[in-house]
Amino acid sequence: MSTQMVRKQIYIPKRQHILLKQLAKAQGISESELIRQAIDREILGEVNQPTKTAHHTAWQEIVSFIRERQQAVGGATQPLLWDREAIYAERENRWVEEKNED
Repeated sequence: MSTQMVRKQIYIPKRQHILLKQLAKAQGISESELIRQAIDREILGEVNQPTKTAHHTAWQEIVSFIRERQQAVGGATQPLLWDREAIYAERENRWVEEKNED
């Protein structure tokens, strides 16, 4: 079953043009198909529904990694605090230990 297509010529800002190209390439579809999908979402009222993009997937991976790291350190949620002097002292101690090993 084929769908009859109608040609439409539109003007979009350069920013949208660049983003459209990038998104179409990332999703592996044509720019035209991407526009048709956006029109369908608008017509069907799905505009406010988030679409699963590479960015969303990457963000979910980051959140998962952070949660895994929190569990690995016993669920610590407090930030690590140190000052410049403590960092220099720790670095100096490592250097002294390395020199003593030689």
